[in-house]
Amino acid sequence: MERENQITKERIFELYGDYILNHGKRPLNVYRFAKDNEFEEKDFYDFFAGFEQIERQILVSLFEKSVELASEVNMAQDISSKEKLLNVYYIFFENLAMNRSLVLMILGNNKMHAAKISTQLREMHREYIRTMDFKDWEIIEKARENVRDAHQKAREEALWLHLVSAVEFWKKDTSPAFEKTDIYIEKTIDTGFELMDNEPLRKLADLGKFLFKEKFKKN
Repeated sequence: MERENQITKERIFELYGDYILNHGKRPLNVYRFAKDNEFEEKDFYDFFAGFEQIERQILVSLFEKSVELASEVNMAQDISSKEKLLNVYYIFFENLAMNRSLVLMILGNNKMHAAKISTQLREMHREYIRTMDFKDWEIIEKARENVRDAHQKAREEALWLHLVSAVEFWKKDTSPAFEKTDIYIEKTIDTGFELMDNEPLRKLADLGKFLFKEKFKKN
């Protein structure tokens, strides 16, 4: 018989988020966290290996939900790849804003920690990019397979670096409703897609290098 108040993945998300927001740090250990919330330690491990995995999953879940919410409007036949990506990003950053205190605590100020946390999000982002129909130059379409693969990887990496740079921008944004972040996303996405239409392989890689230098080497 299923017991009352059975713990779920979503419930652990909620309990964990409440804890770190109220205490400003992770729980002492899984045993204490489970006991304080009246469930068994083994139930925790049915869903997560540890607290860091919860933090990774929270970010992944926010992105996944954003893709799902954007999917209805993105199914329109006349919508471009750029518009699809912008729709996902706008919803994603709205979700981040709704959970800003929690997200900031998870990401922290240490970029190495943030990069470690975002590994799973990076793969989900790449998978989403692979579903998009980019209009490559004819020279790329007719190129050898290894050239096409390099082009795809350069695109995925540049767009991932763009998203990371946007998150870093959002973390420091103090404008009302984070409107400067929206402008940043729109302007840099426009630049990225212009580069994809002109000498795609070289310039897209250059965009990724530029974003990396501007957002990660100056601090």
